[in-house]
Amino acid sequence: MFHVELHQFPHQAQAFNLGATELEAIIGPWVRGELIELGERKWSPERSRLTVYEGPELRADELSMGRGWPNATRSGVNVTDRVLSAATPQVQGTRAGSAVAGFKDEVLTECGAGRIGIHQVLWLANARYPESRASERLALSEQSVWELLHERRLVMLRPGPTAGEGDPIPPGEWQAALLSWVTWADPTAPAVFLEAVQE
Repeated sequence: MFHVELHQFPHQAQAFNLGATELEAIIGPWVRGELIELGERKWSPERSRLTVYEGPELRADELSMGRGWPNATRSGVNVTDRVLSAATPQVQGTRAGSAVAGFKDEVLTECGAGRIGIHQVLWLANARYPESRASERLALSEQSVWELLHERRLVMLRPGPTAGEGDPIPPGEWQAALLSWVTWADPTAPAVFLEAVQE
């Protein structure tokens, strides 16, 4: 069983004998930065402290007269860091998946007007997510192009003698092109182009 305390001086609220699903209903919103309602109050993760103990189920007499939290800490183990660490990658993964899905649509919109250089996808990420790390913007660009190629919604074209010309790059060479820094950032290199597949 899990026992939870939320604290923001001078207020505090506890919940006892929670199962994994009930705990997730608190932890999920917490790591997403959302307000949590507990004990007739709303708690902000930015201004409150969350503590989670795992231990045996507490009987009614162990919870009465304000003895619940002392008994929970006495008989249980503080697992706050563990449960928060386990939940954070899941939330980040969900956010990342959502970001990729939305960004893929933006890339397709850009390609709708004609071929673009693959480096322009990174420019688009820079404009769309200026607050993100450069590595995150590059990862978003790379993942979005990779998925669109495999979904057969984009075609990758070799650099041609003039802008907009070139033969399709076969799937076996996609990875090498995407993993090359030259593809994304060398202004002196011939551009690798992307073209939307016409349905």
